[in-house]
Amino acid sequence: MRFKGLDLNLLQVLDILIDQRSVTRAAQLLHVSQPAISAALSRLRLHFEDPLLVQHGKSMVPTPFALRVQPAIKSILGDLEALANTPAHFDPATSTSHFKLMASDFILVAVLGDLLPQIEQEAPHIRFEIVPPNDQAIAMLERGDLDLSITPRDYISAKHPTVDFFRERHVVAGWSQNPLMDRAITMEDLASARFISVQIGHSAGSSFANRQLARHGITINHALTTTTFGIVPQLLVGTGRLAILHESLAIKAAQYLPIRHWPLPVAIPDMHEVIQYHRARINDPAMAWLVSRLTQWSARMEEKRGQLTSTQSA
Repeated sequence: MRFKGLDLNLLQVLDILIDQRSVTRAAQLLHVSQPAISAALSRLRLHFEDPLLVQHGKSMVPTPFALRVQPAIKSILGDLEALANTPAHFDPATSTSHFKLMASDFILVAVLGDLLPQIEQEAPHIRFEIVPPNDQAIAMLERGDLDLSITPRDYISAKHPTVDFFRERHVVAGWSQNPLMDRAITMEDLASARFISVQIGHSAGSSFANRQLARHGITINHALTTTTFGIVPQLLVGTGRLAILHESLAIKAAQYLPIRHWPLPVAIPDMHEVIQYHRARINDPAMAWLVSRLTQWSARMEEKRGQLTSTQSA
């Protein structure tokens, strides 16, 4: 397919060449011959009137122009990938769709663990692949490597549609026999206690709660850092450490572990989880079905929360 004189098939070649910086490796990844890649590069150079990649020793170095246009190329390829994977019709009972989702293990415990049995009954042949959050989330969505992301609103891209999912409070949790758990947690406790923290990306302070506390000038002592929320309640047992957890995770964990939780001694905003998917999937019936099942779950949870609040107030 050509657009304004450019063969769009060549964009994938250019993207891979910029990433790999080698004609040989690009040919291997695309399963074509090296002369075919060299011919494609010649056509790209002619179209863009730029060398694009310059030989330097045994590798090729992208030109400033090539590096500048690569994000746009990845975005275009992602749009085409998402569009190509969009079915005209969707029947959950017979569909064999494959969804790749990015979600924290907190979402797996608090949401998908409850929702998946319902989805399996309705759509028994659908497959899910869950990947943990990382710094490349938006880039993966842009490339079409990700169908859907469940994430705090702070981490979304303005280029793609979002759907409000649910809100979550944070609490301070600890082993039930930890003396600090005998009473409400104070600001002094936050300053002096040793914490188990979750690291998302490259920073131990990158979780939503830790970032909100930092805005209040509160820095906690990250005595132990892990990359998953689900393991934290188990790590609290038998120790004097504390952890800042999602309230729903703390409630679930207390059903099978000897832990307790208290409200944070400082007010931070609720965490607003949103669903984000690629803009090319707006009219995708399979995506619409999945998003509707997620939002139906959140509506039920909000209703239960309201009933609990009313009971406590009575």
